[in-house]
Order: sequence, then structure tokens, then C-alpha cells
Amino acid sequence: MKDKALTVIAQVRAKPGKEDQVRQELLTLVAPSRNDKGCINYDLHQAVDKPGVFLFHENWTSKAELDAHLQQPHVQRVLSRLGELAHAEITLWEKIG
Repeated sequence: MKDKALTVIAQVRAKPGKEDQVRQELLTLVAPSRNDKGCINYDLHQAVDKPGVFLFHENWTSKAELDAHLQQPHVQRVLSRLGELAHAEITLWEKIG
């Protein structure tokens, strides 16, 4: 059975006073992640009315490619720092219609 493409929605909420630092950390992920194998798109958004809230909208060709992306050094570096700076909620989606 062929792997299905996946959409990732990751919402990141910076802790008070950490908004700029979180923004800078997250921005470092964009360019290298777009070059990771299996990446269809990797887009970072910032809430207009809540500057400490960020959202990644990502699409990957398969779960295996997403898993490989999550092990990349650029991702691991940011994940290791993010815990002290923000709270994140990540959900995986598959297109059904």
C-alpha cells in the first residue's frame, strides 16, 4: 500500500517575553525544511492579533518522509530549545475529500 501524503498543523505559543526569540528560532526551520526530502510545502505563519502565536502548515509526501524530517539536525536543534520558550500542539491530518 502506498504511503499517503500528510498535512501537519503545528501551533506554537511563545511564553511571555519569549515571542521574538521563538520567532527567530522558528524562522531558522523554514529554508532547510523546504529542502528536506518529501516536503511539499513548509509555511510558517504568525497570528495577526497575537504576536506570540505561530502556526506551521506543512505537507509531506509520506509519514516516513515526515519522520525523517523530524530527525534532521536543524529540527532537533530547535526542538531542544523550544521547550523552555514555548508550548506546542502538533496534529497530523490526511486529506479525505
